[in-house]
Amino acid sequence: MTAAIRNYLLEIRPSAIGLTLLLAGLLIAFFVKYRREMAPRMGTLEWIQNYERPRFTLNGVRHTMERKDLMPLIILMAVYAVAAFINLGSAEAPQSFYTFTEEKDVVELDLGQRETVTSILYYTGLYPGEYDVFYSANGSNWLRLRNENPGQNESDAAMPQSYADLFKWQYAKMDREQIQVRYLRVAARNLPMELGEMAFYDENGALLDVSAVDSVLLDEQDTVPEEPSWYNGMYFDEIYHGRTAYEHIKNIYPYEITHPPLGKLLIALGVELFGMTPFGWRFMGNFFGVLMLLPLYVLLKSMFGKTRVALCGTTLFAFEFMHFTQTRIATIDTYGVFFILVSYLFMWRWIAAPYDAPLKKTWWDLAFSGLAFGLGCASKWTVVYAGMGLAFLWLLRVILKYRAKGLGSFGLELLGTLGLSVLFFMAVPAVIYCLSYIPYGLAQGMTFPDMLVSRDYYDTVWSNQVYMLTYHSGVDQAHPYSSRWYQWVLDQRPILYYLHYGQEAKSAFGAFNSPLVAWGGLGALFAMIFAFWKRRQAPAVLIWTGYLCQLLPWVFITRTTFAYHYFGCSLFLTMALSFVFDELISRRSKNDKLVFGVTGLELVLFGAFYPVLSGVEATVEYCLSFLKWFPQWPWG
Repeated sequence: MTAAIRNYLLEIRPSAIGLTLLLAGLLIAFFVKYRREMAPRMGTLEWIQNYERPRFTLNGVRHTMERKDLMPLIILMAVYAVAAFINLGSAEAPQSFYTFTEEKDVVELDLGQRETVTSILYYTGLYPGEYDVFYSANGSNWLRLRNENPGQNESDAAMPQSYADLFKWQYAKMDREQIQVRYLRVAARNLPMELGEMAFYDENGALLDVSAVDSVLLDEQDTVPEEPSWYNGMYFDEIYHGRTAYEHIKNIYPYEITHPPLGKLLIALGVELFGMTPFGWRFMGNFFGVLMLLPLYVLLKSMFGKTRVALCGTTLFAFEFMHFTQTRIATIDTYGVFFILVSYLFMWRWIAAPYDAPLKKTWWDLAFSGLAFGLGCASKWTVVYAGMGLAFLWLLRVILKYRAKGLGSFGLELLGTLGLSVLFFMAVPAVIYCLSYIPYGLAQGMTFPDMLVSRDYYDTVWSNQVYMLTYHSGVDQAHPYSSRWYQWVLDQRPILYYLHYGQEAKSAFGAFNSPLVAWGGLGALFAMIFAFWKRRQAPAVLIWTGYLCQLLPWVFITRTTFAYHYFGCSLFLTMALSFVFDELISRRSKNDKLVFGVTGLELVLFGAFYPVLSGVEATVEYCLSFLKWFPQWPWG
């Protein structure tokens, strides 16, 4: 027995080991069944396929949506929307902020009478810094509240507001158990700074009634939560992307400029609709998480032509762990994956059109593919990797159509295709990308539309590209939840987004793949190799192309990486499983029971792992006994 296996057996509960082995055994049995089903049947001539394989073609292999697809798709999207929007985040948070400036660097409060205060809760706004808190019981004798035990890089300020703690509720650091207060002064050490709200608690832990006090810091007491958490404040990279969305709305030059602007602008739409609240800054990502089920269903139906396959494949992705968790956080990865999916949908429609279809009937598929590619690039650079796959698929289509039609009948169309492709995949994305920087120009005092012909504007765009490239190439700091590509493939190392221990339970969640999709999808990818060798199905080319283009670049990238970088691959793992589903049902219609069973198993896993996907409290014993399948899974 190796040391690794011995340590695994010592660290993991037998019940969790049993569940891991059970799922692995079920997946092995599934693929054994698949292999047997696809083997040549006795008494037939199917064995000939081992020697005479069909010619690969892209000629008219796409299918169309049907009326019977509408209701299953609507129901699935509705069910998932309910699951995704429940407990997404608080729709209440302070909206009025006191801005500390050189002219207003102190705010004073009069509680109306002397109060015993045992704790102070405050809601941070924009800009990092620190606040000093002075208090007095009579207005004459003033004392300063101190942080009695400052950390290594902390000062003795009672109310810190670090860049990692913006738009969060926090407790002031008090150097005594209780203070006698009527008058309070809050002074900002750094300018400018924003403070949203304060709340005071008496010796019984009850919230003091300050409704009679006229102050912007005490005017939204109905937003004060019972306890600070991810539900009512920012967590993980929301402190960058959610903050930047707010800055775009306020016409402030953004703090986070390590990614293109469009993703943050989309987050800002949710803030405009629902306010600067957790629900508001998470709304658009979650909405896109629901919305992406539509193009995925259409793509699966177009590739395989079966409602059952499209429904089961889309359900797998809907309740795939990474999809659920990652779309509920206000970061930009969701938009990148969404636009990758849409660009591949329309590229499939274009490459799988009949060879005799004229360009005037197919050009709009190229147009929408290029448009989605451009929107994706303006959201996150990882979409560029998908562009390599789009280029490969485009070239494959051109070569096959040229071979089928010859230069005489295809030459003129080829020239038109080249011209339109340059327009849709280079010019249009470039325009979209540059236009996404309009908020940067406005924040620098430029005016629209004059800025679009200003050299200063394009200098801003270019300098940001240089900065992003320099920044990302230098991200090598150690992180406790970082991981490498080979760990993503095996689902070994989630990234923990939040952890809080309560009295009897804990709240913890992070980003990782469903083991069924991660392991089953990997098996399906390899199964596709043999299936393609024998049967030459066109969908296999798109699926493998998309997967490799999302994975291979990370093999050579040496910067610090995380499990959520595998999010794009989750799409193609789901498609690979859908490929196997299609083969099983095509072989024998009764195999749909097996396909429905695998899909149902994914729903069971989603329900079991829901606490570590959503932040819902669960007992430590439950997490250790049933959810901690590997030592690196941080649920213990």
